[in-house]
Amino acid sequence: MKQFMDQDFLLSTPTAQKLYHDYAAEMPIIDYHCHVSPQEIFEDRRFENITQVWLGGDHYKWRVMRSNGVEEKYITGDASDREKFQKFAEALPLAIGNPMYHWCHLELKKYFGYTGTLNGETAEEVWNLCNQKLQEPGMSVRGLIAQSNVAFVGTTDDPIDSLEWHQKIAADDSIKTIVAPSFRPDKAVNIDKAGWKDYIEKLGAVCGYAITDSAALEKALGERIAHFNAAGCRASDHGLDYVAYRPADRAAVDAVFAKGMRGEIPTAEEAEIFKTQLVLFCAREYAKRGWVMQMHYNCLRNPNKRMFAELGPDTGYDVINTVNCGEAVAGLLNALEETGELPRTILYSLNPADNQLLDTILGAFQGTEVPGKVQHGSAWWFNDTKTGMTEQMTSLANLGLLGNFVGMLTDSRSFLSYTRHEYFRRILCDLLGKWVENGEYPADMAMLEKIVRGISYNNAARYFGIE
Repeated sequence: MKQFMDQDFLLSTPTAQKLYHDYAAEMPIIDYHCHVSPQEIFEDRRFENITQVWLGGDHYKWRVMRSNGVEEKYITGDASDREKFQKFAEALPLAIGNPMYHWCHLELKKYFGYTGTLNGETAEEVWNLCNQKLQEPGMSVRGLIAQSNVAFVGTTDDPIDSLEWHQKIAADDSIKTIVAPSFRPDKAVNIDKAGWKDYIEKLGAVCGYAITDSAALEKALGERIAHFNAAGCRASDHGLDYVAYRPADRAAVDAVFAKGMRGEIPTAEEAEIFKTQLVLFCAREYAKRGWVMQMHYNCLRNPNKRMFAELGPDTGYDVINTVNCGEAVAGLLNALEETGELPRTILYSLNPADNQLLDTILGAFQGTEVPGKVQHGSAWWFNDTKTGMTEQMTSLANLGLLGNFVGMLTDSRSFLSYTRHEYFRRILCDLLGKWVENGEYPADMAMLEKIVRGISYNNAARYFGIE
């Protein structure tokens, strides 16, 4: 029986072990999509205890606790940090087969030197160890980023953000990691969501004029895109319930805009007309600047209406949706390709059944400016598991070029989540190692090194212009 999480954790063959230890392990990290705070990076926040850095804002851990029947006061409520940590520690041993079990122990091992297992009985020991360790030099936010060997961080930022903290980071020579904003225009796009009209008015106030029609909205977003570009932005991100493609003329778009500004909720078809126009406009602006467009879709948001009313959005209650968006995704890409305005694009569907669909769409819209111009994004959110990552990479390998894949991202709010790159790289190397040892790919170590280093770091560096 293998030891729990030894140095060859998840590496089941000698080839996999060589690929990981010799080529993948020490590569820098490009975390091109995450939700960490640029303010906390600039201010170099130091956390008082493990709960603050580990449980605060982490939907994955919250779901583990809820699945164990833990009262909400111990999750997002007013219980003490020590009590919250205890409840999580008691739930964690039941998470056999869940990547959370591996992520947690990788984090405890890497950042705190703890090689035991966390449970209700060891919680006090781990609490004291971690809290003592957090007071040491190198355990502040910048220290955690540095010891994780992170070369690039792409945060997620609203168009009306002043980007003050990014500007301060850029001016601080002591911060060696590149920290760039990413443009997230969801609140402007989602005309069918509550609060859209208020948001448009806030956007107009930032821009200094009233936004009275769709052309004015596009003008405002164009100005904010320019603002982001000046701050070093390299990517956008669109979080869509589903991808829509319903092109219409300007009059039809303005009619939907006017309805939204009257405080009325458009029909599904009307919302699709508006969203199509706005996403196409943004994509063309991205293409002008060489940005990467990321599109996350097929998420059903907040189906538990009682808990949504109590806690609001982004609290761990979203689920996988199953809308068939293949024709719409292809329609959007084609509309941009026809005019030579298709930006580098990464597509993520929360529905794992879309893997093969996305991998065939990639092959229809590639370009010559960069290998793998259109990407199938890393297994996202609920697919961010050993099974999900293996299936995503296997599908991409079957139908495209896995060797040009831009690899892993954290999509996290935690500064301890960089061990997810280690988890991904071990799974990658195990997959490749099995193919080699099964005689499905030659033991060409020079090419395998290129592939492993590429997926771990080099491809993303080239794709996002970090080289």
